[in-house]
Formats: sequence, structure tokens, C-alpha cells
Amino acid sequence: MRTQDVLLAASEGSNQALTASLFAVVVLLTVGITFWASRNTKTAADYYAGGRSFSGVQNGFAIGGDYMSAASFLGISGAIALSGYDGFLYSIGFLVAWLVALLLIAELLRNSGRFTMADQLAYRMRQRPIRQAAAVSTVVVSIFYLLAQMVGAGALVALLLGVDSQTAKNITIVSVGVLMIFYVVVGGMKGTTWVQIVKAVLLMFGTLLISVLVLAKFGFNLSDLLGTAADASGKGQAFLEPGLKYGATTTSKIDFLSLGIALVLGTAGLPHILVRFYTVPTAKQARVSVLWAIGLIGTFYLMTLVLGFGAAALVTGDAKDQIAASGGNLASPLLAEAVGGGPSTLGGAILLALISAVAFATILAVVAGLTLTSASSVAHDLYANVWKKGTATEKDEVRTARIAAFVIGGIAIALAIPGQSLNVAFLVALAFAVAASANLPALLYNLFWKRFNTRGALWSIYGGLISAVGLVFFSPVVSGKVDPDTGSSLSLFPAGVDFSWFPLENPGIVSIPLGFLLGWLGTVTSSDKGSQERFAELEVRSLTGAGAEK
Repeated sequence: MRTQDVLLAASEGSNQALTASLFAVVVLLTVGITFWASRNTKTAADYYAGGRSFSGVQNGFAIGGDYMSAASFLGISGAIALSGYDGFLYSIGFLVAWLVALLLIAELLRNSGRFTMADQLAYRMRQRPIRQAAAVSTVVVSIFYLLAQMVGAGALVALLLGVDSQTAKNITIVSVGVLMIFYVVVGGMKGTTWVQIVKAVLLMFGTLLISVLVLAKFGFNLSDLLGTAADASGKGQAFLEPGLKYGATTTSKIDFLSLGIALVLGTAGLPHILVRFYTVPTAKQARVSVLWAIGLIGTFYLMTLVLGFGAAALVTGDAKDQIAASGGNLASPLLAEAVGGGPSTLGGAILLALISAVAFATILAVVAGLTLTSASSVAHDLYANVWKKGTATEKDEVRTARIAAFVIGGIAIALAIPGQSLNVAFLVALAFAVAASANLPALLYNLFWKRFNTRGALWSIYGGLISAVGLVFFSPVVSGKVDPDTGSSLSLFPAGVDFSWFPLENPGIVSIPLGFLLGWLGTVTSSDKGSQERFAELEVRSLTGAGAEK
């Protein structure tokens, strides 16, 4: 063997050791936080809402940690690297969505609920059917979101550890699922929140570092960066203009509109974001939370512009092929390696390991928050209020939540394994569409429409949920989409299987208006007037917070 080959092998071995060490540090840090938090988790309020002990600033960082997921860090930068301007539209949609959450949902929901989204809905509706519907919707939305995080984890760890076999990638996904279940079972909301705060700080630091290094390569001239990215992409000026991904056909244009509607309206219906408003003691702190979250998230999404176009401009050769093969999910880690000096260099290895460890922490924090939200809804809404009819003890409720975490984690693992070719930002957009179709209409009607009743809520939740999930199932996301160059499947099902008849990849343009329409239709066709009697009480509670924790 030549001396050069020996040195290269030794360098790769030391780089992988460095990567493994940083991963171990991140995992041990989060495990330590979880154990520390578990000592202070004694009641249902501690487990579900962290004892309402977090300040607005702390909760703002936690919301940012929850929201800046693998879809943001890995998926959006990858979408920009592959599709240019059209990819950046994900960033715009995710950010603008916070205005809807701030103006219409945050304070009112904090004041009128207790632990889950269903608490707010059930206040003036029939308890059992509403809680059951809300729990089903929460679990479905969370599983869509979990799927994205697990896919990102598989791609990330496979890159870092030099793993090519499908079996090893599957083992990685299972390992992340096991860690996720551990955080939820042991730490509850307190542990999950502190993990998210630490992760948000690490993510902002890592993203800022890479953004500065990328801009330094171009003399901090954004125009030079964009021009180089356009030239390197092979698509020229079209890379910087609308339409590269969504402008070719009428169908793709409608798909873009559908995506935009889902992104802007989806945040206000995401269960794992909504429950974060219950972890603060007052409505004022809920508003402070959202303002801090907007600041952090806005800064971060501006930096994804640099990451995405930086990856298009600076990542070359085999690494560029890796980005395309991963659906864009590896753009940020490979960019970090490039600005650090390139493959097989110490600087490249350090930055690759650092950014990948931060991304891994991102995934761990988000999957923990999602699983906790789903498990809490199953335990608090289904078990305690539907099956036990309010007779369950807090101890039984928390135990049920921990069991539910195992089941939900297992489902997410099973779905993530066949979905590894999908872009994670795209998968999260599907979760946004389901949330905006099923949850948002019911929440807004319940807060602002006196006549809204139980039938309207059920039709809205189930109608929006079934239409969104059904259209996704019969869309190119699940079957029928094939890479024209390689012939490999870009859907969940393998190439050759095609039962798609709905042409759009995001169902929002159909399912979201349908959710609102069914909520109105169910209400006006029902003679139930019981919910109107408590509307004034709910209105007072939502504006003042009086009695919200009872």
C-alpha cells in the first residue's frame, strides 16, 4: 500500500473517531439533562407542562428549538441548494406562519387550555367525542413530523460514520427512536424543554459560524455568492428566479400555492408548538415566548439562505452528488466540510462533525417534543377523559403517557425506514398541511364563533384530517414518482407501484378550505345549542386566563 493511501486511511479513521466523540458528547449532555429534570417531575402538571415554571425567554428558546427542526437545518438548505429561489420559499413560509400563531392563537390558547389542544376545544363541547378527535389528529400530525426527523437522522449519521448499507441506516433510525422514547419516558416536559433550549443555542451558534465562513469566502458580498451558486448549479439565472421547481407546469404552480397555504397556516395548528404555550405561568409570558421565538427563527431562516446557496456554490464533485442523492438533506453538513478545508482535512472533519452533532441534537430535541405531545394527548385526552371518564389518577395518567411514547415511537420508526429518499422539509410541509386542515379550523371557530358546536368541531377535525391524509396517500408522495435519470423511486413505495391519482404533492389547497367548510356545515346543520351557553365564559377565560389551570 502506498504511503499516501496509508495516511489517507489514518486520516479518515481519526476523523470518524472525532465525529463519534462529538456525537457521544451531545448524547451524554442530553441524557444528563433528562436525568436531572426527571428528579423534579412528580405531578401531571410537571410531566405535561413542566410545572408552568419556564419564563417567556426560556420558552421562546424552547419553541425555537422545537421549530428549527431537521427540516429547517437540513431540508431547507438542501431545497435551496437543489432548487435555488424556489427552495427558499420554505423559509419564507415557515417564518410568516408565526404571525398567524402570534396574532390569533398564542395568548388565547394559553389562557383557555391546560395541558393539550383538546382542553381548549372540549371546554364548551361534548368532552368525549371532541377529546377523541383531537387526540387522533395530534397523533397523526406528530407522526408525519416525526417521520421527517427520523429520515434526517438516518441520512446524517450514515454520512458521518461512512455507512453505505441500508441495514446500518435502518439501525441508526431505530437508535434515534430509542433515544427519543427515553427522553419522553424519563424527562417529561421539563427534560424535553431544557434539551430544546440547549439545542437552540447550539444550532444558532453552528449556523452562524458556517454562515460567516461561507460569506468570508466571497468577501461578505451576497451578490457574488448568489452568482457563483447560479453558475455552479448548471442552471444559470433560472436558479435565482421563481419557477425552477414549481413553474414548469400548471400542476406544479398549483402545488406551490398549496405548499404556501399549508406553511403559512400550519404552524398555528401544530400540536407540539401549541402545548409549549402551557409551560409558561401567564399570558404575558406566552406573548414574550412568541416574540423571542420569532427573533430566533427569523435570524435562523435568513442564514439558511447562505447555507443553501453556499452549498450550491462551494460543494463540488462526489459531495455534490451526495446532496442530490439524499434529497438535499446533506447540504449543510457537506458545506461545513467544504468551508473547513474539504474532505480528508482536519478542519473539514472538525466542522463536519460539529455541524452534524448540532443537527443530531436538533433531531433528538424535536422528536422528543413531538413524542411527548402525542403521548400526552393519548394519556390526558383518550385515557383519562374518554376511557376513564375523569376518574384516572395523575399517576395512572403519567404511566399511560409513558406507555404511549413507546407505541408512537415504534410507529415513527417503522414509517421512517421506507421514507429515506424524501426531503425532510417536504415531509414537514405535509405535517403542516394536516395540522392546518384538521386543527386550525376547529381552534379558530371555537375561539371566535359563538354558534360553533360539537358536530361542527368533529366534522372539521375528521374531515380535514381524512381529506389531507387521504390525498397524500393517493399522491406522488406515496407512489408513482420516479427519478427520470436513475429510474429509482422518489416515493414511499418502490418504482413500478403507482396508485396515485391526486396530482399535487401537498394537499393543503384542497384539504384546508374543506376543513373550514365542513366545520361551518356541521355547525349550521346541527340543532345543538349547548356550546353557545359557555361561549361567553370561554371568551372571558381566553382573554384573561381566569380559571385556565383548573
